[in-house]
Amino acid sequence: MAAVSTTRALCAPALASPIFRDPASPFLCGNAVVSIPPRAATPATANKCGVRCQASEKDEVTVTRRNIISLSASLVASGVWTSTSGCDEAQAADIIQRQQRGIFLTSVKDKLRVEIGANPDIIPDLLKLALNDALTYDKDSKTGGANGSIRYELNRPENKGLDKAMNFLENIKKSIDEAAATKGGPISYADLIHIAAQAAVKRTFIQSAVRKCGGDQKKGEQLYTAYGSTGQWGQFDKLLGRADAGEADPEGRVLSWETASTAEIKDRFAKLGIKPRQIAVLSAFLGPDQAATEVNLATDPDFAPWVKKYQDSRDTVSQTDYEVDLITTFTRLSVIGQKNINYEAYSYKPKGALRF
Repeated sequence: MAAVSTTRALCAPALASPIFRDPASPFLCGNAVVSIPPRAATPATANKCGVRCQASEKDEVTVTRRNIISLSASLVASGVWTSTSGCDEAQAADIIQRQQRGIFLTSVKDKLRVEIGANPDIIPDLLKLALNDALTYDKDSKTGGANGSIRYELNRPENKGLDKAMNFLENIKKSIDEAAATKGGPISYADLIHIAAQAAVKRTFIQSAVRKCGGDQKKGEQLYTAYGSTGQWGQFDKLLGRADAGEADPEGRVLSWETASTAEIKDRFAKLGIKPRQIAVLSAFLGPDQAATEVNLATDPDFAPWVKKYQDSRDTVSQTDYEVDLITTFTRLSVIGQKNINYEAYSYKPKGALRF
């Protein structure tokens, strides 16, 4: 993980991970010099690589080994740190990189949350935009997929009306890219389209909780925090770094979901290895009216039990089955066709030297 100055990355909040929230030792090193003092390679510490970071007035970050056992255990548990011997240089660089990516992603999410909150009517189009972008994938030729190519395909019948969602994201992209010009940007269209769909899904989850609280926004958000599936998005967030296509994907791979038969829908998704259960949980992605879509799907015996399952789950306080299955399926779709996720995307080389 890495870090950037929060005032230069869309005004991102301070480090998201509680591991780095010690105000006396922020890991903020946009122009940092990272140094690691020597240590004795005793049997007790030879296989542990812990760090504690302190920022100097000159934006220098010193990496020491105080509290090595407790901190390294926290890092390993969080997936940030791997406890191996001889890992000082690689792990320190990896922490910087991951922290930069994490702050960048948090900034993008914050921007999308605000903009979607102010324009909730755009949610169905954002979901369909992400689905139609991904469903151009062809398993046999290994072409297409979640690559942002939909921006070249808006004139196709199946994408009618999605130019509004694309224009909405273009304005957000411009703002993100300008703010992060020297700190990891610009964001790829593929990442933005699918992170926007994630933000839209989260918005629907939270608003469902608000309705269960009688319309009280604050209580609804508290309910979602207590019972929601926030932690289930971890794998999705790790997949930041999707590559953009430079041209349109081939035509004829995406259906007009509002008019397609249940047999056509099953057949198209089956070619991607996606079964009726996963299709049913994606009902909100298949058209502007989720209820109407589910009525159509329920006429097919392969879909009917899953439609009922998720409707019943949404009636519960936590709607856990629905949320977890939707997150899992959408996460898979959001990277379909991506050959090599760039796990270094949105990180950048500090201006200062790295010293070990």
